[in-house]
Amino acid sequence: MKHQEVCVNAYGITVKKMCASCAMKEVLNDGNRVCKKMGLKVKQQFVCCHWQMSDGLKNAGLQSHGVVRLRGTQKIMIQ
Repeated sequence: MKHQEVCVNAYGITVKKMCASCAMKEVLNDGNRVCKKMGLKVKQQFVCCHWQMSDGLKNAGLQSHGVVRLRGTQKIMIQ
């Protein structure tokens, strides 16, 4: 089993290094992921040398009064 690399953003939130947390990813309508940098279809756990933390994860932990919403519906799940 391969070791999963992690890093910490400026607000102390731990982020796993993988395609799912990368700024270079693009998720297609059918659910497939494409690396915009390499132009390849990749899996969620894939990580390459071009990995950069996404803007959303860079700002995670910035505000202490955020909410978690259900994807696609905007229904608040955790306040």
